[in-house]
Amino acid sequence: MTQPATAPVLFDRRLLALRQRRAAGAPETFLLERVAEDLGDRLAAVNRSFTAAADVWTPGAGHKPRLTDRMAQLVHLAAPDTADETLPLAPHSLDLALSALAFQFVNDLPGVLAQIRRALRPDGLLLAAMIGGDTLTELRQSFAAAEAECEGGVSPRVAPFADLRDIGGLLQRAGFALPVTDVDRVVVRYASAFGLMHDLRRMGAANSLVERRRTPLRRATLLRMAEIYSERFADADGRIRATFDIICISGWAPHESQQKPLKPGSATASLEAAVKRTPRE
Repeated sequence: MTQPATAPVLFDRRLLALRQRRAAGAPETFLLERVAEDLGDRLAAVNRSFTAAADVWTPGAGHKPRLTDRMAQLVHLAAPDTADETLPLAPHSLDLALSALAFQFVNDLPGVLAQIRRALRPDGLLLAAMIGGDTLTELRQSFAAAEAECEGGVSPRVAPFADLRDIGGLLQRAGFALPVTDVDRVVVRYASAFGLMHDLRRMGAANSLVERRRTPLRRATLLRMAEIYSERFADADGRIRATFDIICISGWAPHESQQKPLKPGSATASLEAAVKRTPRE
């Protein structure tokens, strides 16, 4: 009998939770501020109210007041500090699930999405934003080049991020109807790579990979990384660029009232006929 596949453990959830707790007292970061505003705008475009909502693992608490005016109840679920990513949600207990900047650190994202889908009532909504795509590609390349040059090898310094198409597929796999994904690319400029790394620590988003190198980073390697970053990714004024790709996802628990795609072969007019009717210039 074959055993069910288990998701690889990429992130040290205990270390991540510790860093996020330390960062909780810092002023709200620009990235969470931007994501909270965007989620609020998207939610405002949905013409309905929500009686039971859950915020799944969003770090900090600054975003919540801006989202609660459409909800009778909002429960905040704290991120786990163990490898157990089970959500304490009863089936069909929610009509809205929110999450901001948390899913990129989930070891078993298909499993978490499936749990949220089961917790949603028919026609319930999942609305979330996560880091993905080419986020921090400049930092990743600079660290890899510096370590290869100074230490003769490369260690994982920046977490792998999901692709937009992969996320859309995961929503469908979890059973969501009408899945939608899009990317907001944010390019932030800093005086140096050290300013970027300071912001990542303030977000509680420093390296928490299980396979991270446990020995302290050598000063020479760190300085060389900053040099390479400036050489490759600086603008004319000397400030460096940092890319953040924010993937926004939405999906609905299936309901009979929702639009459904036409069945293959059910069209009443052919594309060929439509083209022939189109007047030429």
